[in-house]
Amino acid sequence: MSDTPLTPATFVTAPPAPAPEAPRVRRGVPAGTFIGTGRRKSSVARVRITLGDGQFIINNRPVEQYFTELQDRNDATAPLQITGTLGRWNVRAIVRGGGHTGQAGAVRLGVARALVEADRQHEPALRDAGYLTRDSRRVERKKYGQRKARRRFQFSKR
Repeated sequence: MSDTPLTPATFVTAPPAPAPEAPRVRRGVPAGTFIGTGRRKSSVARVRITLGDGQFIINNRPVEQYFTELQDRNDATAPLQITGTLGRWNVRAIVRGGGHTGQAGAVRLGVARALVEADRQHEPALRDAGYLTRDSRRVERKKYGQRKARRRFQFSKR
């Protein structure tokens, strides 16, 4: 060991701890409201969730009225079911474009993103279920000289 005396200057100080991450505040959005945007095919859903009694409103209609197919209804509410928060959040969504399947997928992604913004602990469960990944599949365009995107006209040898 060295013969130099220990003084406060010889100690190495640790860097200061980072400040806790402040919640993201968006302009024009009330406190306690979390936003998620979902896209699927040509549909876009803007979703807002707030703590409440479990209302699920899409384009000013209850989810049961808006999505008449059970599969679409289950698709839209799946993130809430997998996190066990189905009756805790009020969900309001505005959906534009596409058909009912694309709109249900867009709402699902929007709700999942809003839940993660509200509580980071839900992210592993939602990511494992595939609800935080955007489905980028789109309709393939029709090519000229063909009947459809890949279907060709019937070939006649003679």
